[in-house]
Amino acid sequence: MKPNPQVLEVWGDFACFTRPELKVERFSYPIITPSAARGIFDAIFCKPNRDPARAQFRWQITCIEMLKPVAYIALRRNEVDSVASVANVKKWMSGSAEPHPLMVTQAQQRQTMALKDVRYRLTGEIRTFPGHEGRQQSLEAQFVRRATQGKCFHQPCFGCREFPAYFRYLNPEAKDEKPAPVDYSQDLGVMLYDVFDLRVPNDSSAQPFVSLFRAHIEKGVLQIPQYDSDQVLKPIDETKGQH
Repeated sequence: MKPNPQVLEVWGDFACFTRPELKVERFSYPIITPSAARGIFDAIFCKPNRDPARAQFRWQITCIEMLKPVAYIALRRNEVDSVASVANVKKWMSGSAEPHPLMVTQAQQRQTMALKDVRYRLTGEIRTFPGHEGRQQSLEAQFVRRATQGKCFHQPCFGCREFPAYFRYLNPEAKDEKPAPVDYSQDLGVMLYDVFDLRVPNDSSAQPFVSLFRAHIEKGVLQIPQYDSDQVLKPIDETKGQH
């Protein structure tokens, strides 16, 4: 069954979609990346499962539209050199271990070139994994119900947790509630696509890797190629001789 497009309008005060080559002093792409857009859809509706054989679907982002002009802002943010262990926190919660303070030995102040006052229109599709093809309509209906009610498993964000993203569901067939994208065009060169292998179900044992694609914004619209296509650059699988 052909998937139906699902459309969200998302907005927020700040965003940072860090370019991988500028990781230390963070510098944002001028537009949201496909992986960050997928993260917003996942925050609203996903079916995570520890057993990859029971994973039901993934999100495929197909189009990103820029609804406000690009505007950068320089920020200084404090980053710590360590975080609390999840295992220790669970022990503290269960009472099996005494809580102890987390000592931050060194705080690092970093420069961030972030985006401000962002608004996008995101289009994505549910792609079912083998064995779940018959659930396409049911999964889409669940997403529409959750999105229209403003429900999410966790607060969506624009690249960093401190930059929350707000959303509303748009009916793909309603023309009157779709403002035109801004008149902005730019060749972004090679852009981050994702950091997981989207061809397989979510498997905690799978080795993550970076995939890239050549991105070009044309009049405020960034078309996203299919993850399985040759337009998406992936590491060479030496066991199969494939990318």
